Amino acid sequence: MSTVVIAMSGGVDSSIAAALLKEQGHNVIGMMMRLWSETGQESFNRCCTPEAMALARQVAGILDIPFYAIDAQDIFFDNVVQNFIQGYTQGITPNPCLECNRQIRWGFLLKHALSLGADYLATGHYVRKKTLHSNEHQLLRGIDPTKDQSYVLHVLNQNQLSKAIFPLGDYSKSSVREISKQLKLPISERSESQDLCFLAGGDYRNFLLRHSTDTIESGPILDLNGQVIGDHAGIPFYTIGQRKGLGISSNQPLYVIEKDIGRNALIVGNTSELERLELTTTSTNWIAGRSPESSFKATIKIRYRAKESSGIITPIGNNKVHIRFNMPHIGITPGQAAVFYNGDVCLGGGIIEQ
Repeated sequence: MSTVVIAMSGGVDSSIAAALLKEQGHNVIGMMMRLWSETGQESFNRCCTPEAMALARQVAGILDIPFYAIDAQDIFFDNVVQNFIQGYTQGITPNPCLECNRQIRWGFLLKHALSLGADYLATGHYVRKKTLHSNEHQLLRGIDPTKDQSYVLHVLNQNQLSKAIFPLGDYSKSSVREISKQLKLPISERSESQDLCFLAGGDYRNFLLRHSTDTIESGPILDLNGQVIGDHAGIPFYTIGQRKGLGISSNQPLYVIEKDIGRNALIVGNTSELERLELTTTSTNWIAGRSPESSFKATIKIRYRAKESSGIITPIGNNKVHIRFNMPHIGITPGQAAVFYNGDVCLGGGIIEQ
């Protein structure tokens, strides 16, 4: 019998993952992390509010499994929140869920699970794992295309995958909710939040103002000819491809196409000027543990909710790759991840460079 720690959140997905593991005969241990929240906002951090903690503990009691809460506030702030703040002040648009999975869930939490004598760490992610005859572990999309979360787990390596279980990968979200109702768990109707947990439902701009006021200054909005056509409130408040909220008038739609940190300027242009055929990534992770030796065809996602596009991927050394798409893309955003697929297999990905 395997001992499995399930990362719990008080939500439907992790609760049903725990129930499925128990049904399969595993020795299951529930574990929930207390993450960092701004002072006074602890009741609004979706990942670990007192209510969510109480629900997770209640579900663990119903399932008759041990439950532990562990303090991850400092490491979460240092590795996720600070990365988020620094990214925006440097002109990129970071995805903190990537660092949370890399550093917190599959770093910090996995170590705690193993220290308890667990064989595996399970999560409620909608992905699948396949182990080949060569003992290589592959990360596959979940069967529910509307819930597939392989994009945010492209950061995993072979060692982490060897210790991973994803009970929900073969389920749709609707079937998971149905199981919850059948089990009469108190979380069956709990709504989901798409917000970043530490923003506590607030606007990221206000969060940045509270935590990085000295680095945010107003500046010019320029067209591609360098002509000043407006003013911005601070570069961190804008993202590539943004159209609304620029506060400029024009006889054609204008979009943010570049952030010039040196001049503290936003560069804007029309749709065709926003299009890009190529990008490079840095900090590229190959789930197989090795970089391909030559160029290859793949499909690529440049955002979590974006549709995939075909292209050619070329490793260029130093954990970087060059990608050339078959068709131009709008809104390629530095700081987001470009994630590579071969059919259902997630090959890995990297952070889009400036």
